[in-house]
Amino acid sequence: MTDALQPAGTPDTPDTPAEPPETPETPDTPGTAPADEAAAAARTAVLDARAVIRGRRQWPLPKQADPNAPLLVVEHLTTRFKMPGGSLKAVDDVSFQLNDGEALGIAGESGCGKTTTALSLVGLLPANGRIGKASSIKLFGIDLAKKSEEGLRRYRWREISVVFQGAMNALNPVRRVVDQIAEPVELRLRVDRADAVKRAGQLLEMVGIPAKRGRAYPHELSGGMRQRAMIAMALACDPAIVIGDEPTTALDVMVQAQILELLERLRRELGLSLILITHDLSVIAESCDRVLVMYAGKVAEEGAVNVIFRTPRHPYTQKLLGAFPNIHADRRTLDVIPGSPPDLRTPPPGCRFHPRCSFAMPVCSVEVPPEVTFDDGVRVACHLYPPGSDGVPITKPTKDAVAGGGDVGGGSTAGPAGLPGPGDEDARTEPVPATILSPGHGLADDHSLGANE
Repeated sequence: MTDALQPAGTPDTPDTPAEPPETPETPDTPGTAPADEAAAAARTAVLDARAVIRGRRQWPLPKQADPNAPLLVVEHLTTRFKMPGGSLKAVDDVSFQLNDGEALGIAGESGCGKTTTALSLVGLLPANGRIGKASSIKLFGIDLAKKSEEGLRRYRWREISVVFQGAMNALNPVRRVVDQIAEPVELRLRVDRADAVKRAGQLLEMVGIPAKRGRAYPHELSGGMRQRAMIAMALACDPAIVIGDEPTTALDVMVQAQILELLERLRRELGLSLILITHDLSVIAESCDRVLVMYAGKVAEEGAVNVIFRTPRHPYTQKLLGAFPNIHADRRTLDVIPGSPPDLRTPPPGCRFHPRCSFAMPVCSVEVPPEVTFDDGVRVACHLYPPGSDGVPITKPTKDAVAGGGDVGGGSTAGPAGLPGPGDEDARTEPVPATILSPGHGLADDHSLGANE
């Protein structure tokens, strides 16, 4: 570990014992001390893991970095595009956090703001794109949203890199692959040409391509090899975060599995954090720790993959998961979401999903639902789950609710789509329709998230 990285581990150790003094505030409450001890132990584990992961970096943290800050904290991110006759808010008040070594999947239909959210992190927007003044994008405690274009260059590729969708379009067709991988090493790390080419060869070997194949042009490589070359380029400057913008699109299922396994191995070995944008929920089930479901530029639901895929709360999340086949259930017609995402130039009032939701209530077309976080860590923005609902949907909506897809309540604790509510495992007679077969795996080796495996 370099001297510049030493603060990432040293100051954290004495901080953790300093927290228990807060426990005397409630000395008479049974179980308080064990709870505080568990919280302190969890915090210590997080800080230790953070120090180990950041200690793997080859280069020092940015000079302005706070070594004790989380890796990435995004708050109230809003991105607008100026259009003829007005503006379009593609991302509206999106907040999330990414921890060291974590993989976050962003899911949703086309046009829901997934790619715009990710590319806003490093200001890779078209000329008509603008990030809102109230937005905050803190990397190591440094607010990138306040940086100028020149200031952002220090962080692009060196701290946050991107594996773009469609390697054939992202790579320069008239330059050799090794030269394209060496370029960010020369420009960002100020390494001489010979060393940059040597590192490019090492990176190609790391992703499973012989170094000598780096002399090829992009059209001389297969689709899978081009995608591996894009991953090698993304790793060129040893970034802390890699954004994968649908990196398995247009690849056959076996190559998809190989790319996902490669990303997982690199994340484990290099301590990378990953933001994975995809339409394919099986990719998120295979590769991610948490999932952020977006609809019409806003967050619908966010939480741990194994929790959301088993007990999705938001009706939109349920519909997305219901559109995937369940290998443990009998054959059935998959769910279809009627209609299409709204035009973001004139989004519907209230909840933006209410025109397509089979459980819409009058309040849904009037008020924007608040984001509520429950004890299991899941965050939901839906009027079915108001503050204080403890993660259980409203059992008796107003009499004029238009629940076209079935009764929301009637005295039952079942979820809005007929799924049992959290903790109601005995009521489930078959796996949640979120059972997903991972790409490239056989029936005997699936990574299903069904409840009755």
